[in-house]
Amino acid sequence: MTEQRPSDLVRDELPDTDVVGAAVTTKPTVEDLTEAMKDVVDPELGINVVDLGLVYGIHVDDDSAVTIDMTLTSAACPLTDVIEDQTYTALEGLVTRAAINWVWMPPWGIEKITDDGRDQLRALGFNV
Repeated sequence: MTEQRPSDLVRDELPDTDVVGAAVTTKPTVEDLTEAMKDVVDPELGINVVDLGLVYGIHVDDDSAVTIDMTLTSAACPLTDVIEDQTYTALEGLVTRAAINWVWMPPWGIEKITDDGRDQLRALGFNV
């Protein structure tokens, strides 16, 4: 039995965004896409979404389409559009299509922040 992921539940309902850029010649790895997502910065904290622990999963289809399971520090975040735009820009040239599956369970907490993210937050004066 394969592991069910949150995006499996709603994949057909997610709006795909064509990512304009160079033609994709090879299927990207999850590691490549994770590294690209480090260019997506939370506008309020100035720290990338990977190190903040906001990216819950990255799933690549055979045709190089990607679904990213991602959350926010708050469901009421007014800057969702900014993060979406940054995501599509970061993935440009790596994937054919991208969809963000906003996930609210499990809820985000500070335990999801990476060591690098904690170092960055400490440098900003946060006690984590």
